[in-house]
Amino acid sequence: MKAGAVVQLTRNMYYLAVRLAVNNGPSKNASACINQDKKMNQRLLTLFCAVLAFSPIQAVTALEAGVTAPDCKLSALADAQPLAIQQFRGKVMYVDFWASWCGPCAKSFPFLNELDAEFKARGLQIVGVNMDENAADAQAFLAKYPANFMVASGVDGQCAKDFGVQAMPSSYIIDRKGIVRQVHLGFRAGEAKELKALVERLLAEKSE
Repeated sequence: MKAGAVVQLTRNMYYLAVRLAVNNGPSKNASACINQDKKMNQRLLTLFCAVLAFSPIQAVTALEAGVTAPDCKLSALADAQPLAIQQFRGKVMYVDFWASWCGPCAKSFPFLNELDAEFKARGLQIVGVNMDENAADAQAFLAKYPANFMVASGVDGQCAKDFGVQAMPSSYIIDRKGIVRQVHLGFRAGEAKELKALVERLLAEKSE
């Protein structure tokens, strides 16, 4: 199997694991796995299903609107300087989890750049949290799709776990008080107007 195919297979397995954990629970992992994604390499899929059968996956619990955003720790992708979500309390935050292999992420970056240009001076802080294990992959993506907003690394996965990330991209719009006001999975161009309107409303709200 070629290297590229192995990478894609690994991604397919990851998303299969998440789907099974969320939708079926551990007891049904093995039987459900057998019926999933038949395009996978059969030998690896068989091994994967066996692991699922004897090592139950903990379900990923998505963060919901109305809760306080977790104060997870990140590092700036450019210079590895430490960052924390709570350091931006008092601003409206748009936290976007993305990866270089995510097609919708590439489509979302021009929109995020537009938001940053229009609303940064009014108190919007965008943080793009990259989930690539290889920093070179993230840099190659950014060379093709530049980000004018802050980009951080979340490679250890803890921040994604704290937020309950279930898809790429996953976006969390947080008000000035640190409360998550909307969780948005994926990205489609037709959704940009609604997301922009929400950011505008939150910027108009008082923090007190």
